[in-house]
Amino acid sequence: MLSSGLRGRRLPGAGDVAGLGGRLTFLFGLLLAMSALTGWYTGEGNDTTVSVIGWHTGSIGKIVLFLGLLAVLLVVLREVGVSMPASIPESLIAIGIGSIATVLVLVRIISIPDDFFFASRGLGIWVSLACAVAIILAGLLEASEEL
Repeated sequence: MLSSGLRGRRLPGAGDVAGLGGRLTFLFGLLLAMSALTGWYTGEGNDTTVSVIGWHTGSIGKIVLFLGLLAVLLVVLREVGVSMPASIPESLIAIGIGSIATVLVLVRIISIPDDFFFASRGLGIWVSLACAVAIILAGLLEASEEL
């Protein structure tokens, strides 16, 4: 039973979807960072299967990993009380992170590095693309929550 001082007030997490954009940004940022450590390219060679993780595809794989960690850091900083200036909303930062990650992953989907000529695209690169696009959508959801 609610005391008289709490009647009419909404309790955090009491069935509303406020903060869903932030939670999704955290989740997909973490998945984006982890997917950069999964097989982006796979191929057959000498009776063995070779898998190349995103980290080993050059600087793009490393940047994608750090963009995922940056999305996680953005949410963690907000949760501990550090806020961005009012002129730079956190939703805009999340959309920017997702956009940059999407472009970089698309570059790696279109252009396989010459070192891995024998390989085709693996599951990890598609997961990275899905997570990068999901960060954009989470940022848009967060922006709609701010309105």
